[in-house]
Amino acid sequence: MSSRAEVGTRPRLHPRSALLGALLLLLAATGIVPVKQYLAQRERMADLERKVELLATERERLRARIAQLQDPAELERLARECLGMVKPGEIAFVGVPEGGGPAADC
Repeated sequence: MSSRAEVGTRPRLHPRSALLGALLLLLAATGIVPVKQYLAQRERMADLERKVELLATERERLRARIAQLQDPAELERLARECLGMVKPGEIAFVGVPEGGGPAADC
């Protein structure tokens, strides 16, 4: 009265299904490394782009400082404040800052 399927036997795996499953596993395994490399390269590119932006900002700051140092008034200010230089005939008074360190701009 009861057939084998009704008794609760497990369905058998068809060879084509097994081959397809193995092929899918193989494709997934071989695809992991390139995907990891792709993601790592994207992250590296993002880091490099951030560094380029920082360097461009720094370059502009340095260009502004170069332009500032081309000004004779700025050079005189630095000579007076940082080096303690005076013009002939002037009397130099030296004030020592708290802590005794050099001025912040020098």
